Amino acid sequence: MNPWIEAMRLRTLPVSLAGVVAGCACGIHAGGSNWLAGVLCLLFALLAQIASNFGNEYFDFRAGLDKKGREGFRRGVTEGDISPRAMLVATLGTLGVACLCGLGLLLLSGAWWLLPVGVVIALFALAYSAGPWPLSHHGLGDVAVIIFFGIVPVTLTSYLYCDAGWEGWRLSLPLSIAIGLMAANVLIVNNYRDCDDDRAVNKHTTVVLFGRRVMRTTYLLFGLVAMGLMWPVWSATLSLWSPVVPALYLVLHLRLWQMLGRRRGAALNPLLGLTALNLLLCSLLSSLLLVAA
Repeated sequence: MNPWIEAMRLRTLPVSLAGVVAGCACGIHAGGSNWLAGVLCLLFALLAQIASNFGNEYFDFRAGLDKKGREGFRRGVTEGDISPRAMLVATLGTLGVACLCGLGLLLLSGAWWLLPVGVVIALFALAYSAGPWPLSHHGLGDVAVIIFFGIVPVTLTSYLYCDAGWEGWRLSLPLSIAIGLMAANVLIVNNYRDCDDDRAVNKHTTVVLFGRRVMRTTYLLFGLVAMGLMWPVWSATLSLWSPVVPALYLVLHLRLWQMLGRRRGAALNPLLGLTALNLLLCSLLSSLLLVAA
């Protein structure tokens, strides 16, 4: 595979899609119709995640945390496929384009308070792996994912889709936390796979701090709690199809949880992608129910 495509970590990008799709659905359900805001939110979210993934490769390489032959996705910079300078330029360039999308949202909505929010999101994309206290190195990656891949994209997309209005907050707020918990499960699988390598370089992910057994249980609980938090969605979309979505998610979730306990190393890569796809499937089907209600 092309090293740049590998560096984007395509298997994880459904996480960004899921949050924005859910936010748009909440906005539509509340009577919003600003589809251009939805498109810009989608572009911003995807570009910000890709920039964060690029930054993770570059800054972990600079910190000496990656080594050749490391478990998981091939690291282009560490393996010599991509120069460090090229990765840094790609990180900042991608983040810059994301910021242009954010500026478009700012001009479209006229809500200037979104400017500091956008700055914080851009800083998070870098602070996840960079700076004097990288979040992912100190057990805060999971919390950051819940906030920046769940709460922020769902609630703000809903707000902007409703032409800068909070009409959909009763659905978007609990749904955003649910999306965040399911997104955090993708990171748990990633860190579960990399636990031994991370421990060796003193990188304190939650799996390193609390152990595989605890985080495997956390993976299970996050999925269960997420379905409970989505109760407002099911009650707002009462139909014969309403119970199908959580049932389908939970069947797949339990199957993936069982697989998590049986696999190690690179064998967890497909599970990481499947966890992200299960999140996206749940978001898409829930969104269809909301739009149709």
